Amino acid sequence: MKIYRIVVAIAAVFFVLTSFEQEKVTTIFMIGDSTMANKDISGGQKERGWGMALQCCFDDLIRIDNHAVNGRSSLSFINEKRWDKVLEQMKPGDYVIIQFGHNDEKPNPKRHTDPGSTFDYNLAKFVRETREKGGIPILMNAVVRRNFAKKTPKNDDDEALRQTTFADGPQVTESDSLVDTHGLYAIAPRDVAQRMHVHFVDANQITHQLEQGLGVEQSKKLHMWFKPGEEPSVPDGRQDNTHYNVYGAHVVARLLADALCKEVPVLSKYRVDYDYAVDAKGRGDFMDVQSAVDAIGEDKDVTVQILGGEWTKPRLSKKSRIKFVLREGATWK
Repeated sequence: MKIYRIVVAIAAVFFVLTSFEQEKVTTIFMIGDSTMANKDISGGQKERGWGMALQCCFDDLIRIDNHAVNGRSSLSFINEKRWDKVLEQMKPGDYVIIQFGHNDEKPNPKRHTDPGSTFDYNLAKFVRETREKGGIPILMNAVVRRNFAKKTPKNDDDEALRQTTFADGPQVTESDSLVDTHGLYAIAPRDVAQRMHVHFVDANQITHQLEQGLGVEQSKKLHMWFKPGEEPSVPDGRQDNTHYNVYGAHVVARLLADALCKEVPVLSKYRVDYDYAVDAKGRGDFMDVQSAVDAIGEDKDVTVQILGGEWTKPRLSKKSRIKFVLREGATWK
């Protein structure tokens, strides 16, 4: 009987430890610029960073902690102590996705770095200090701009695009070929990754293939590219070939999530697929459940993730083919 009790006790301890290990949440920190960042969604604004949508691609045992900020370069991210805040929160086994370039290219001395020199140094600093904390660094190069112009327009500040209207956009002649705007800034992260034996995802190539494959007109649908009257949040329209809208952010997030899982296979077991997502914080395709149902229609076999919060059940017919998946503690009222 005594031996039996010991065996039962050991089994119980093993079960508790195993359960704890199974429920351990791993954080993926993200550092970068506006193409990755969380956005202000007040007033129905539609701009999104691809990192904002990434939580939809992984289950609840992965926590996406997005520290990317509009307008930041590798230099300003360090000088503003934003990197220090990430290091303070990092635990052994966490991941850090590092993606800069768009603003390192700019002439502003508070942002500017040089590839092969200061840009590489900052990327190496992120890698080295992540490893010192027991974290796992993942370098990415910059996503492309939608630039089909035969002559690339001068662009000293992507952030200024938010203050423009459609009429302010440059009058350019476009060709069928996407033209690179990053140069050596897209190559430097790969070089650092090779020198330091770091995971690397070629986000530049992935998004180049995406935009080139869609072509001149269809690629506009990824971006904050709207004619006057097309989108209520920007009534005067906008020609922004840098920043993503809701749809574009989710398309890019899916592609980069797949690339992450290929580069770091252990992440594959946390990868989830979805047709649509609902989230009050703006991480999903829709902000509320009924809007999702109304837009999708009930005659399609679709999966809709609902991230967090308490929700009123939508009006559905008996023939509805929509499947809801509640995540992050989401509940029905």
